[in-house]
Amino acid sequence: MLEDLIFCLNATVPIFFLMVLGYIFKITNVFSEDLTKGINSFVFKIALPTLVFKELAVSEVEELWDTGFIIFCFLATLGSIIIGLLIALVFKPKSIRPEFIQGSYRSSAALLGVGIATNIYGNAGMTPLMIIGAVPLYNIVAVIILTVGQGEGKITKALIKKTLWGVVTNPIIIGIFLGIIRGLIPHPLIFPKTINSISALATPLGLMALGASFEMKKAISKLGPTITATFFKLVGFTAIWLPVAIMMGYTKDRLIAILIMTGSPTTVSSFVMAKSMGYEGTTSAGIVMLTTILSAFTLTLWLYILKANALI
Repeated sequence: MLEDLIFCLNATVPIFFLMVLGYIFKITNVFSEDLTKGINSFVFKIALPTLVFKELAVSEVEELWDTGFIIFCFLATLGSIIIGLLIALVFKPKSIRPEFIQGSYRSSAALLGVGIATNIYGNAGMTPLMIIGAVPLYNIVAVIILTVGQGEGKITKALIKKTLWGVVTNPIIIGIFLGIIRGLIPHPLIFPKTINSISALATPLGLMALGASFEMKKAISKLGPTITATFFKLVGFTAIWLPVAIMMGYTKDRLIAILIMTGSPTTVSSFVMAKSMGYEGTTSAGIVMLTTILSAFTLTLWLYILKANALI
C-alpha cells in the first residue's frame, strides 16, 4: 500500500501548499482583499461550473449507466446531509451551521475522485455515475441551506422564492445540468482546449483564494465545528455507508467511487460558495484545510482495509 500512500500524498500535499501560498500572498500584500474577492467570484461563476461541465460532458454516460448505483449515491448523500443537519443544531452562533453542514458532506468528487480511480484501475470507473448521483444534490442542498441560513431560519414566501431562484441560477448547478446533457451527445466537445484551460484554473485559483481568505485566530475560535465536521467527512460517513455498500454487493470501482463520495476531503467550492453568498467563510476554510491535510492518511487507511478484504 506504499504506492497508495504516495499517491494520496501527491494528491493532497500540493493542494495544501497552494492554500499556504495564498496565505503568504495575503500577508505579503500580493493578494489584496479586492483581488481575493474577484478571484473567488471568477472561480464560483466561471471556473468551477466549467470544470463540472467538462467532467460530465466527457463521461461515457450511456455505457456506464447503473440506475441502482446512482440511487444509492443519492440516498447515501441525502442521509449524510440529514445527519450533518442534526449535529449542526448543537453549534452556536447559528450563522456557522450552514457552513458546518455543507463542510461535513461535500466531497472533492470531481477533483480527486477521477484521479484516484484512474490510479487504481486505469480509468475513471464508476466515478462519473457517482458524480451524477451525488454532486447535483451537493450543490442544490448547499444553495438551500446557505440561503435559509441568511434568513435566520424563518421560512417565508420571499425566502422560498429566493431559495428556488438561487438553485436554478447557481452557476455550478447550471454547469452540472449542461454537462449531463452534453454527455449524452455523441460528438466531440467544441473548443476542448479552451474548456480545459478554464477548468484547470478552478483548483489552483480557488485554493489560493481560500488561503488568502483564511484567518487563523477566527479558525481557532471555531475549532469545535471544524474538528467535528472533519471527523464525519473523513471517517464517520464512510464508516456508515461503506458497510452498507458491501452488503449490497458493490465491489471494486463502485466501492472506490463510494469511498471518494464519503471520505475524500471537503471540496474548495464549499468555501467559494459560502464566501460568494455573504458568509464569513472561516469555518468552511478550516474544514477544507483540515480535511485536505488528514485525507492522505484516512484515504490510505480505507484503501488498505478494502484491499486487505479483497474488495478492490
